[in-house]
Amino acid sequence: MVATKEIYEIGEIPPIGEVPDQMYAQVIRPERFGEPKDAFKVEKVETPKELKPREALVLNMAAGINFNNVWAARGVPVDVIKAREKEGDTTGFHIGGSDSAGIVYAVGDNVTNIKVGDRVVIHCGMWDEDDPFVKAGNDPMFSSSFRIWGYESNWGSFAQFTKVQAHQCLPKAPHLTWEEAAAPTLVGATAYRMLMGWPPNTVKEGDVVLIWGGSGGLGSMATQIVREMGGIPIAVVSSEEKFEYCMKLGAKGCINRKEFDHWGMMPHWTDDEAYGKWAKGARAFGAKIWEIVGERKSPAIVFDHPGEDTVPTSIFACNTGGMVVICAGTTGFNAVVDLRYLWMRQKRFQGSHFANDEQAGAFNQLVLDKKIAPCLSHAYSFEEIGHTHQLMYEGRQPPGVMAALVCAPKTGLLDLP
Repeated sequence: MVATKEIYEIGEIPPIGEVPDQMYAQVIRPERFGEPKDAFKVEKVETPKELKPREALVLNMAAGINFNNVWAARGVPVDVIKAREKEGDTTGFHIGGSDSAGIVYAVGDNVTNIKVGDRVVIHCGMWDEDDPFVKAGNDPMFSSSFRIWGYESNWGSFAQFTKVQAHQCLPKAPHLTWEEAAAPTLVGATAYRMLMGWPPNTVKEGDVVLIWGGSGGLGSMATQIVREMGGIPIAVVSSEEKFEYCMKLGAKGCINRKEFDHWGMMPHWTDDEAYGKWAKGARAFGAKIWEIVGERKSPAIVFDHPGEDTVPTSIFACNTGGMVVICAGTTGFNAVVDLRYLWMRQKRFQGSHFANDEQAGAFNQLVLDKKIAPCLSHAYSFEEIGHTHQLMYEGRQPPGVMAALVCAPKTGLLDLP
């Protein structure tokens, strides 16, 4: 369809299939790297109309907020704009956002899984489908072409339109509002792979699973997934005020990490006094898990993402033959491990990164089946996207998952043809 307007205002919905020449976007530029509240600015940019055969253009109704664009805003640990310049991206800016619920407005010539007008959610896994490694049937997550859309790629969900690979699009749950639907896919699919993607260490009936950050986005999804798989989720949080929230999601019990002071990098094993103090704290933490479970049963899986502060305790507390699985390092990237607990007890320390199509689809099916709540804490305006990332950067975000309205009204679902 020929566009009748050059640009639509935020909240205006173009006729289905009509793509204007320009759009509004929350843009990060290198000269603004720093505090997220200052890094994001609303700008007019050209709409990315040119689609490859297996790409799609989606009108973003709402966008989820994730920690990856706190990193993008700060320019650390990676300058994502400079990194993409090496791959031929000459835009000079970054439009972030790795979660979206929206409407398909255009598709490439070879797209068969979606059509214009479909209501979709978008998962953030991108890869070269012509990569011989992928075409051979291997997990695309291990491909050198894998990227996180809206972080390692441009044209994310913090704009009126986004460009994606068509395989990223999944059916939107009809019972959710746009803002609810936009919230859980990145954290939920990440949690699903962490808990179900590393056999034989997958959640089984009766398994104790320790979940760091139980009231956050990842933790909220992990708790529900463990519950649905018949496991026993135990949430670690920063205050007792968050206990009720976690228990409502299905946690067996909660631990206030501020009751303990042994966090951080583990002391060297030759420092008897310092190591002894750490070990005493780790043992007390493990005993708290047993107290909640009601028996001396340690976690079969420890769901970790803080990293530096928690990995030593995670590996200590994990059961013999169990797994510590980690997807981030929000407290730091240096993890010191007492290898004696790792090899003598034959524990597994597993890295995990987002999810493939099958895992993202399996998580989305749980949402479609109303088994997973999106845990939307608050829906902010498009103009507040920088503010939401500042809250996350400072650790002041509300429990659950945040989202921002883009083209959707506050009331949620639109009655569109």
